[in-house]
Amino acid sequence: MVERSQKDVWRLTPWLMVALLMVNFVLMAFDAKEITSGQRVVRAWTQTAADFVQSPVTTITSSISNYFASISNLRSAQSENDKLKQHVQELEVELKQKEELASENDRLRAFLQLKEQSKYKVLTARIIGRDPSVWFDSSIVNRGSLDGVALNMPVVTDGGLVGRVTAVSPLTAQVDLITRDKSGLGAVIGQIGESNALGVVNGTSKKDLLEMKYVPGNVDVQVGQSVFTTGQDGIFPPGLKVGEIVNLVSGSATTPHQIQIRPAAKLSSMQEVGILLYEPPERTNFEQKLPNSVKETKK
Repeated sequence: MVERSQKDVWRLTPWLMVALLMVNFVLMAFDAKEITSGQRVVRAWTQTAADFVQSPVTTITSSISNYFASISNLRSAQSENDKLKQHVQELEVELKQKEELASENDRLRAFLQLKEQSKYKVLTARIIGRDPSVWFDSSIVNRGSLDGVALNMPVVTDGGLVGRVTAVSPLTAQVDLITRDKSGLGAVIGQIGESNALGVVNGTSKKDLLEMKYVPGNVDVQVGQSVFTTGQDGIFPPGLKVGEIVNLVSGSATTPHQIQIRPAAKLSSMQEVGILLYEPPERTNFEQKLPNSVKETKK
């Protein structure tokens, strides 16, 4: 052990006194209490110092935590928004399907009514193709010769006449619409047997217009009147509705009327059609003889 001289001891004495005083001060401060609350003063000072340091740290930590929480909430909201959008799309598709089913049910109900009211057997067919050419108005249906379809059979909808079958395969058939420019059918304005306004309806290659020719100009014709088939063309049965007159240029005793007709069937939007299993009556073959001719006798 190192022995200190008396001079060294006296030199350290002030520092020892200062140290003792500091220890005493600390003990007194540690033991000191507030009069009002009874809380130790050292603890209050310690809390004050800690709050001075903790408050900025807490603020920064809270800001960072809120930032990441907002990002997490934003992602969650975006994910929820995507789910809601998908759900809305699913509901729209479901609604569209229900509307299509309702429309299809209405069409099938109309065809059922057509079958019940028609004098002829009606074969329901679905349109599976359309001719894209602007020069030809025709459609392909999913019925053919195996279903009893034959050439020139009339095709109708619940609204009216569509056209006739012009080509047949075992499973499909081609239908030429009445709007085709090469089509033609015998027709009458008004009811058969009650009107003398007979003529021929031709297509114009326009989906919404037909023209009727050879109607005498001295016969009374009005816009809005209905046009029906007469059956005299040997293809279509009598009484099928062709359309209604939408435009008329009146003729005279020597010139026929100029008549434009809107088809009764919705040709541009139809999806199902009815094929009438109709065969026109056979025409009588007349002998080609001059009247009052004398039959030559054989010698």
